[in-house]
Amino acid sequence: MAQGQVQETRQEQALKQLQTISQQQLLQSQLVELPLNQFLERINTEMDDNPALEADTHDHDEDMAHEDYGADEDTTGADEDFAASKEREDRQTALDEALSGIGRDDEDLPVYHGSGMATDEEREEIVYGDTVSFYDRLKEQMGETELTERQAEIMEYLIGSLDDDGLLRKSADSIADELAIYHGLDISTEEIDRVTAILQEFDPPGIGARTLQECLLLQIDRRDESRLKTLMRTVIGKYFDEFTKKHWDKISAALKLNDEQTEALARELRRLNPKPGAAMGETVGKNIHQITPDFVIDTQDDGTVTFTLNSGDIPELHVSQSFADMLKEYQDNKAGMSRQMKEALLYTKKKVAAAQGFIEAVKMRHRTLTLTMRAIIKWQHRFFEEGDEAALRPMILKDIAEKTGLDLSTISRVSNSKYAQTRWGTFPLRYFFSDGYVTESGEELSTREIKAALRDIIEAEDKKRPLSDDALKAELNKKGYPIARRTVAKYREQLGIPIARLRK
Repeated sequence: MAQGQVQETRQEQALKQLQTISQQQLLQSQLVELPLNQFLERINTEMDDNPALEADTHDHDEDMAHEDYGADEDTTGADEDFAASKEREDRQTALDEALSGIGRDDEDLPVYHGSGMATDEEREEIVYGDTVSFYDRLKEQMGETELTERQAEIMEYLIGSLDDDGLLRKSADSIADELAIYHGLDISTEEIDRVTAILQEFDPPGIGARTLQECLLLQIDRRDESRLKTLMRTVIGKYFDEFTKKHWDKISAALKLNDEQTEALARELRRLNPKPGAAMGETVGKNIHQITPDFVIDTQDDGTVTFTLNSGDIPELHVSQSFADMLKEYQDNKAGMSRQMKEALLYTKKKVAAAQGFIEAVKMRHRTLTLTMRAIIKWQHRFFEEGDEAALRPMILKDIAEKTGLDLSTISRVSNSKYAQTRWGTFPLRYFFSDGYVTESGEELSTREIKAALRDIIEAEDKKRPLSDDALKAELNKKGYPIARRTVAKYREQLGIPIARLRK
C-alpha cells in the first residue's frame, strides 16, 4: 500500500521593530547639519530646481536674526515695485514652459534663477572673504576627477569629514553609518575605502590620511624613486614608534647607517608635513578656514548674554503665488479634466508640496539652532561672561539633548559643523563640550579645566629640567586637581605635549 505524502503549510508571526525615517525628517537633518555658507548654497540650489519656491526681494537680514521664514506672504500688492513685477513675469514664463513639458523628467524642465538671491560674486565677498576655502579647493579637485554620482556623494561627505589637519580620523564603519542615517545612502565600507584612496591622490600630499603614519607615507610615496625614499619609507613603515620617540640610535643601528647618513635621513623626514590641511590653508593665502560664524553671541558688561543667528544673505522663502493660484484653479475644476490637465495638476501639487516641505525644514533648522545655542549659553554662562577656558563646565551632548528635548544625533550634527562668534573669539560649538572627571570625593571637574591647568604648569616649567608625569600629578594635586598619573599622561597626550625627555 502506497503511503501518501502530506504537505503542511504553517504561518508564523514574528514581531520586528523597524525604525524608518521620512523624507521630511531626512531633509530636516540635512539642513541642520549644514554650516551657514553651505546652507546658502543649498537654498540657491533648491530655488533653481523648484520654480514653486520663491524668495522675497526686500532686505530682511534684521528680521531673519529673530524670526522664522515666511511661507505665505503675498507679493502681488498695489505697491509692488518693478523688480518684483518682472520677477513674477519671469516665474510665470518658467511655469508655462515647465507645464508645456509635462511628461519629460524633472531634470529636463527649465529652471528659473531668482533675482532675489545675491550673485556668486556678492556671496563670495559676504560669506567667504577674498579667497577660496580649504573645502572649496578640494571640491575643485573633486570636479576635475572622474567620479560616478555615487562616488561623488561619498567624496563630498569625506571632504566634509576631514579635521583641521586634513586627516580623516573617522572610521569607514562610522562614515557608512552616518551616510545611512543622515543621507539615506547604503554604502559599504569597501566603497568608502576606494573613494578615500582617490581623495588621497589629491593635493597636498597626505590629505585624507587616516593616521599620522599614513599621512607621512603618502607624502613619501609621491617622491621619485631613490635610496633615500626607500629609507624614509622603512623608517615610517617599520620604525614609526622609534621615530616618534626620536630614538635615532636604534634606527641607525637597525638600518646600519653612519652619523652623517642618519642626520641626512632625519633632516629629510622632518620636511614631511604632519598637517597637510594647514599647508593648504597657507597655499590659499589664509588660515585653513574662512570661518563664517553661525551664531553671534554678545556679552554685556553686566553679565547679560544674548545671541542671534547669523542670517548672512538668507532670503525669506514662500510658495510662488503663481503656483498656488494654478493649484487652486485645477482643484476647483477637477470635473471634466483632460489627461494633460491632470498631469499638470500632479506636477503643480508635487512642486508646491516640495516647496512647503523645504520651507518647513528651514523653519525647523532655525528652531533647532536657537534651542541648542540657548541651552549651551545657559550651561556655560560663566565662560561667556569671563572668557576663561577653565570656566567651562563639564557638558556632553546628552546634557543639551535633555535640556532641549531634541534627539542626541541632532545635537551632534549641530555641534560638529557650527561656529559661534563671542566677545572672546570665534569657537566651534564642539569647543564648549567636555567630559567631566569625578574625584574620589565625588566632586566633578571639567577635563577642559584640568587640561588648561596642566598646560600652564608645563609652560612654566624649567625647560632644562622638564617635569615628569609624576611631578605634574603632584603639581596638579597642589592646585586642587586630585587626578592619577595615568590620567595626567592621557591629558598630556591629548594636548599634543610630548614626554619630559622630549621637551628639553
